[in-house]
Amino acid sequence: MKTVELSELSGLVGSIIGKSEWITINQERVNIFADVTEDYQFIHIDPERAKATPFGGPIAHGFLTLSLLSRFAEDVTLAVKGVQMGVNYGLESVRFLNPVAVGKKLRGVFTLKSVSEKKPGQVLITYSVSVEIDGVHKPALVADWLTMQVLEEGGQYEI
Repeated sequence: MKTVELSELSGLVGSIIGKSEWITINQERVNIFADVTEDYQFIHIDPERAKATPFGGPIAHGFLTLSLLSRFAEDVTLAVKGVQMGVNYGLESVRFLNPVAVGKKLRGVFTLKSVSEKKPGQVLITYSVSVEIDGVHKPALVADWLTMQVLEEGGQYEI
């Protein structure tokens, strides 16, 4: 994770911040996610039945792919000096563009989309994220992800 000064953020808008490590989506991970979310649709958890679908085999839940954004972010997002903590603020948009076949590898590509002061002591950072599938041209998903950075007491954001 790269550490930057708060004042540097505006100059990085539009830049690719980084690409995460690849993560393999195996059947065990999909089954565990099904247990956690109680989403037992056969296209995710029954490899034999899933073979007969247009997917040709089991696919990961779209929300499993989305939930990996936090893991991908660990590899590449910026640590900002003067920030006490960062919290997930939400998503502006999410589009699931391509199914993820079990056995494929995924990674997140993060672009800094915007930086703005929400209110004194709080800086809203938006990342455009594309989740790539190894060896596949079209990404699994694209999203605009918002994070709130809470500054240490007395900290200010200068645009």
